[in-house]
Amino acid sequence: MQLRDKTVWITGASSGIGKALAQACAAQGASLILSARRIDALEQVRQTLPNSQQHWVIPLDLALPELAAKTINDNLPALPPVDILINNAGISQRSRIADTQLDVYRQVMEVDYFGTVAVTQALLPMLIARKGMVVTIASVAGKVAGQGMSGYSAAKHAIVAFMDSLRAETATDGLQVLTVCPGFVQTDISRNSLTGDGSQFGELSSSIANGISAQDCATQIIRGIEHNKREIIIGKGLSRWAPLIKRLFPLWFMSLSAKMAGRD
Repeated sequence: MQLRDKTVWITGASSGIGKALAQACAAQGASLILSARRIDALEQVRQTLPNSQQHWVIPLDLALPELAAKTINDNLPALPPVDILINNAGISQRSRIADTQLDVYRQVMEVDYFGTVAVTQALLPMLIARKGMVVTIASVAGKVAGQGMSGYSAAKHAIVAFMDSLRAETATDGLQVLTVCPGFVQTDISRNSLTGDGSQFGELSSSIANGISAQDCATQIIRGIEHNKREIIIGKGLSRWAPLIKRLFPLWFMSLSAKMAGRD
């Protein structure tokens, strides 16, 4: 699907991959609806875009899925018809299972799964009517669960499965469904991750620091949109090939994962 003259709604658009996607989509001639929690950060992103007056800012908090869906429905009459939804908003978690409070798992699932589901459901009738596209930024962690990120991995596995179901259910409706599974990308996701007691992790992990840039990630996502891909895995090194290795050599991969436990 080409982006020129399309309207694209991006969640988590205030930073990281979402901001890079906003800039890449605008450069392709798309009109954007930018969502995240902080309206000031969204306005700053909008001002970096060409023809900033043709883009909209709609604050959403995916930690409150029902409210997010209501906000979308309340604003739709004043917005242009949406052709592409990019589900990018999310939160991560850094703690071992034995040290993680149940409420932390709920917080991660609320944003990464239920919030994404709520936004998708709110826009689904319009997207089907326009034979549009749903793009969801999941994670390699949604294909391969690793140590120290059990809540994040579980939520991403759930949203990958949800999008697989959506793709199957709408196969005859003309809706395109693309699931994107990035590996390590240079964003603030590790800094903003929740620890076992719900506090902020506050550190940039070495894996993230050595990952690909958000701009490179966005470029590959745009390519996937343009070529109507169903699923793409983005990254470098082991993170890129981990899903394939796990599928082909499951016992060896599980042994390797156990040996790597405790590393960053």
